[in-house]
Amino acid sequence: MREFLKTSRIPIVIIFALGFFVFGFTVGVNQKPEAKSTINLEGKETAVTTTADFSPFWKVWETINEKYPGAEKITDQDRVYGAIDGLISSLDDPHSVFFTPEETKRFEEDISGNFSGVGMEVGIKDGFLTVVAPLKGTPADKAGMKTGDRIIKIDGIDLDGYSTNQSVKLIRGERGTPVVLTVLREGEKDLLEVTIVRDIIEIPTLDYELRGDGVFVISLYTFSENSDELFKQAMIKFRDAKTDKLLLDLRGNPGGYLDSAVKISSWFIPKGKTIVTEDYGDAQDPNYFRSKGYAVIGDGLKFVILIDGGSASASEIVAGAMQDYSRAKLVGEKSFGKGSVQEVIEVTDDTVLKITVAKWLTPNGNSISQKGLTPDFPVAMTKEDLEKNLDPQFDKAIELLKNWNK
Repeated sequence: MREFLKTSRIPIVIIFALGFFVFGFTVGVNQKPEAKSTINLEGKETAVTTTADFSPFWKVWETINEKYPGAEKITDQDRVYGAIDGLISSLDDPHSVFFTPEETKRFEEDISGNFSGVGMEVGIKDGFLTVVAPLKGTPADKAGMKTGDRIIKIDGIDLDGYSTNQSVKLIRGERGTPVVLTVLREGEKDLLEVTIVRDIIEIPTLDYELRGDGVFVISLYTFSENSDELFKQAMIKFRDAKTDKLLLDLRGNPGGYLDSAVKISSWFIPKGKTIVTEDYGDAQDPNYFRSKGYAVIGDGLKFVILIDGGSASASEIVAGAMQDYSRAKLVGEKSFGKGSVQEVIEVTDDTVLKITVAKWLTPNGNSISQKGLTPDFPVAMTKEDLEKNLDPQFDKAIELLKNWNK
C-alpha cells in the first residue's frame, strides 16, 4: 500500500507498513465525565465536545485495574492506543488506520524504500486479509503469492477478527526469518501453506521495451514518488521509436502517489480536463484534479492498458480516465476497487492517523470503490495459463494493437 504523500490526499492499499493517525487527546481517571453530559476532552492540540456517555469506558478502565492479572504491566498509554484502535474500528472502514510510534517508524522506513518484509500489498476485502498484489521480484512474488489470495492464518495464528494493521505486524520481521501464510486461493480445494523468507524490499517502478512488431510496452509496477519522471523518460523513448502502438501494463500495480497518477494521465488528456474527482458527499464541495496538458500524444495513438484484480487505487485512476475519455482500451480482469481517499494526519510527534475523507470518481462520475473497473475486453488468466507460462491477456492486447483499424 503505497499511498503516503504527506502533502496531499492519498489512496491506499497497504504494503506491510501502514499509514498513521494522531489523535491528540489526553485523559485520566480523575477526568471522568458524568453520564451523557456534554464534556470537553482537553488534549495537547485538540478539544472535543461530545454528549456521549463515557461512564462505561471508565468503569472498564477501573475494572481492568482491579481484576485483570498483570494489569500493571500494561501502560496507560498503551490502553489509550487500544482505545483509539477501537474508535477507528467503529467506522467499519478497513482503510482508516491508527499507527503507534513503532508502526509509524515502520511506515517511514517503507516510504524511504528500505524495509524488511515480504513485498506485497494487502487489504481487507469481503472480510478477509487479501493480497492486492505481490511486487515484482520480491520474496512474496518468488514464493508464488497471487493477487486475490486470502490469508487465513499467519504462522498458525487465525486472523479472524484481526485488522490489517494487526496482521501486518505478524508478517513483518527481520531479514532472513521465515513466515508461514495459510492461504485460500480461488480454484484450489484445499488451503495452501506458503513459506516466505523475509528480506529487504526494494520496490521496482518501471520497465519499457520496443518489441520487434512495433509495440512499445511500458510496465509500471507502482506509482512511486519518481514514477512520473521515469514515465516521462519512457515516453521520450516511445516518441523516438516512431511507433503509434503503446501498451501500458498496470497489472499487479497497487497504486501510490496521486500526483504521479495525474501527471502520467496528463500525457494523454487535454489540459484542464478532469482526471479524477474527490467526492466528499455533503461534507464539502468536490475537489477536481485536472490534466496538466502534456498531451504530446495525438489522437492517432493506438493505446491498450492491461488491468487485473491487483490494479488498485492510482492504477484505477489512470485506467479509469483513459477509459472514460476513450483514449485507451482496457484488457484483462476487473480491477481491485480501491476508490477511497485517505488523508495522513499527524496526531503527535510520533503517531499518525490515515483516515478516509472522500471517494474517487472517474471523469464520468463513476465510483471506483468496491466495484472496480470493468475492462473493455475481459480476458481471464487461468491456473493452466500460469502453469504453462502463458499470458492470454498480453496476447489479446498485442492482437488489438496490431489490428487496430481492421
